Amino acid sequence: MKSDCVQATTCQERKKDPIEMFHSGQLVKVCAPMVRYSKLSFRTLVRKYDCDLCYTPMIVAADFVRSSKARDSEFTTNQGDCPLIVQFAANDARLLSDAARIVCPYANGIDINCGCPQRWALAEGYGACLINKPELVRDMVKQVRNQVENPRFSVSIKIRIHDDLTRTVDLCRKAEATGVSWITVHGRTIEERHQPVHYEAIKIIKESMSIPIVANGDIRSLKEAENVWHITGTDGVMVARGLLANPAMFAGYEETPLKCIWDWVDIALELGTPYMCFHQHLMYMMEKITSRQEKRIFNALSSTSAVLDYLTDHYGIDQTF
Repeated sequence: MKSDCVQATTCQERKKDPIEMFHSGQLVKVCAPMVRYSKLSFRTLVRKYDCDLCYTPMIVAADFVRSSKARDSEFTTNQGDCPLIVQFAANDARLLSDAARIVCPYANGIDINCGCPQRWALAEGYGACLINKPELVRDMVKQVRNQVENPRFSVSIKIRIHDDLTRTVDLCRKAEATGVSWITVHGRTIEERHQPVHYEAIKIIKESMSIPIVANGDIRSLKEAENVWHITGTDGVMVARGLLANPAMFAGYEETPLKCIWDWVDIALELGTPYMCFHQHLMYMMEKITSRQEKRIFNALSSTSAVLDYLTDHYGIDQTF
């Protein structure tokens, strides 16, 4: 785990508490947990473009607790990286609470992944299978609450919905009674991937709860985010792929502006972002502004210097580092 001498009080005094943000009546714009992608450098970029709250990629709590190597590779932060939620994959209350205690000084809260539908996660007892284990979710939330002394440290969950929505409402009510701070709802079932998002289901869940609810699923622009916010009556919206394609989305840009690309280059090089990650993000960002031929050339580049030369030659992005 790497940080630049961050203290919990520093983070939580400089920025609004996420729970306060959700009760503000304003749309809270959230960057989703994305494996490999929602790391420090990308979080730094989207914060420059009106993102209010960021999540880390999903981290397996057991590995994080047991391995210092895992902690150093999976969780990096700095003083400007807040408000921040660390998302864990977990199926053991003690290990999750141990992980929460480790990150508590460096983050505003933790989130339990109860929505990942990938086979490996389900096989390990992580992710979306937890929506069918409300007692285990309750135990994990309680254990974190008991072990983390900071009362402002949030404990949230991110879920998918059941075919029978009454089961989802029941899960959410049990989580609320246990002390969950807020719930993010991805409006699809475990089996659904590219089917339309069930925003009406998210609305029903919101109407059944007192704690904040965040809507998630297929939001690609600020206009869509505001529309989903109004349709569902939720307290915020969480975006994944829409931000990958356009990190300036929350600031109202329809496609990635050149300044945002330049900002990414600056941030990535300053923070020492590995080349594969640096290049992959640029491929996502430039999807809409490059021709098929340009994509073929750009995607084949294999070094930072080659990328910088390409950007300078084609888009006038030129900076001395």
